[in-house]
Amino acid sequence: MRSIPLLLLGASLVSCTTAPPAPTRTAEKENRLQQLIAGKVAGTPQSCIPTISTRSGDMVVIDDQTLAFKAAGGRVYVNRLGTGCDNIGMGNSLVTKQSAASSLCRGDIAQLQNLSSGANVGSCTIGDFVPYSPAGA
Repeated sequence: MRSIPLLLLGASLVSCTTAPPAPTRTAEKENRLQQLIAGKVAGTPQSCIPTISTRSGDMVVIDDQTLAFKAAGGRVYVNRLGTGCDNIGMGNSLVTKQSAASSLCRGDIAQLQNLSSGANVGSCTIGDFVPYSPAGA
């Protein structure tokens, strides 16, 4: 009898620590991502990027869970959001609450805010940033 509660506890712990499933993208959205990282080499994931390294307006929404940030020198940072920020860009804006004043970091909270009503319509967390740099840079 004692083994059943332990098995249930173990199963619940495993389900809490598994990563969310990879986002499914339409061919059009996958093509957009591939165009952004074409000719670039993926680097080691980073937990933070300085907000000054990304220019205003250079955030590209790939899908509901993937953002790309264009930075100086042709570098692109790809970020996979946690679940909860569905419909980014469809009359909604992403507002971040940063833990560091001049950086956007893994674990920071992003709220999805409706542009016309100002209401919060979702929230998610920022993931690791995978840098893609021009080959040979």
